[in-house]
Amino acid sequence: MILAETATTLALMPKWFNPEYLLTEFGAYVILGLCLIIFIESSVFPVLPGDSLLFTAGLFVAQGSIHAPLWLVCTLVTVAALLGNVLGYAIGWKAGPALFRRPDSRFFKQEYVDKTHAFLEKHGPKAVVLARFVPFVRTFITWIAGIGRMDPKKYFTYTVIGGILWAGGITALGHLLGNISFIKNNIEAIFILIVLVSVVPIIIEWAKARREKKLAATETPAESDAEVTQRIPRIER
Repeated sequence: MILAETATTLALMPKWFNPEYLLTEFGAYVILGLCLIIFIESSVFPVLPGDSLLFTAGLFVAQGSIHAPLWLVCTLVTVAALLGNVLGYAIGWKAGPALFRRPDSRFFKQEYVDKTHAFLEKHGPKAVVLARFVPFVRTFITWIAGIGRMDPKKYFTYTVIGGILWAGGITALGHLLGNISFIKNNIEAIFILIVLVSVVPIIIEWAKARREKKLAATETPAESDAEVTQRIPRIER
């Protein structure tokens, strides 16, 4: 029942969101098309099936539908992902000052840049690597890193690590599992599972931040009351 509903859901989506359709339509230019989509999703357009596309590419290599060795496909998609991040970082770096130049802007304020910079300095490496596995976030984090002026050396070091783990890793995983009959017979459900699993890191971070916020909220009033009590002038009798 669940598998049937999953297949129906995917059938209602646009064709360009179906990884099997995309890779098949590219024909002889399948590797070029695959790399182009990974590049675009990693830089400017988040609404693309990056995770499931990489997994399916690995599966196609295992089945012989893509006539190229696995190491070559993994290398090319990793390079495409890294180049996409370079472009996204450059966009944030160049566009950031213009966006925040007006201190009275309704949506963009200098304090946002300062907070972003502080966040990336504290959590940058982990955020850049984990963001690779989260749809939408993998695109926006590159802009944020540029806007927040994250140290380029640190950013590119960890974006290389994340790119290899994400692009190369998921493609290799698809190749490894591609010939398993259960995977081939339930590929639509696997796509949904990939998306769900990729969101887990963000859910964990959100829960952690919420817990820390609650702890801070319970501790702050007590401290504030003590400070207020100390500031109350003594009444002379």
